[in-house]
Amino acid sequence: MSDTAHHSHKKLYWGIFFALAVLTGLELLIPGLEGVSYAIKASSLIGLALGKAFLVAYFYMHLNEEKGWLKFIAAIPCSAGVYAAVVILESMFR
Repeated sequence: MSDTAHHSHKKLYWGIFFALAVLTGLELLIPGLEGVSYAIKASSLIGLALGKAFLVAYFYMHLNEEKGWLKFIAAIPCSAGVYAAVVILESMFR
């Protein structure tokens, strides 16, 4: 048997769950906002989606426990997300 004590992550996971729920609620409210420009709505939705993706990757995929170089390797695909966000925002001004 191992002598290391296992500490529960339940409190952290519940906190992340509620943070994701709040961000999802905001995502549902944003499209219905009257008087807000399309660019602001799109930028807000993209930012919220990126924030949720970060929370899931960092905590549920345990990137917070990895070494720096592995975090960098995991962050490389984020460039695709940034590219997609730029393309989406660029399409608004065509």
